[in-house]
Amino acid sequence: MALRNILNEDEELLRKTSREVVNFDRRLWDLLDDMAETMYEANGAGLAAPQVGVLRRAVVVDVGDGLIELINPEIVSKKGKQTGSEGCLSSPGKYGLVTRPMKVKVKAFDRNGKPFTVEGSELLARAFCHEIDHLNGVLFQDLAERMLDPDELEEA
Repeated sequence: MALRNILNEDEELLRKTSREVVNFDRRLWDLLDDMAETMYEANGAGLAAPQVGVLRRAVVVDVGDGLIELINPEIVSKKGKQTGSEGCLSSPGKYGLVTRPMKVKVKAFDRNGKPFTVEGSELLARAFCHEIDHLNGVLFQDLAERMLDPDELEEA
């Protein structure tokens, strides 16, 4: 495993649409392992492959309940709404007020190419949406109702 550099929000690559993963091999496994290590080192809750310079549809998420790896993820259902502060490892120190679904169901593949579905609510739903947006070239700032000043974070 190795730490990877996290791209800054100004990098053009973060605005591109990621390609589908077709090979579930050692190269993918190394990418997923590196992404998880990089996410944990940066104290993040999620990381998408484009954030480390790889235009593939792969994300890792951990909101405190264990690592979830999603390959070629698709949101298949959404319920409710939640509005709260959101940040990004590619935008250090920046936060915005973003509305997301309260619950989502995601279908994806695991690292071995086996399909599965996973449901997330509250923070996990927010993390799934945020990371899947990265795969489509969308940053949280694009969806923010407004950006927050540091002293507003406690209120949001």
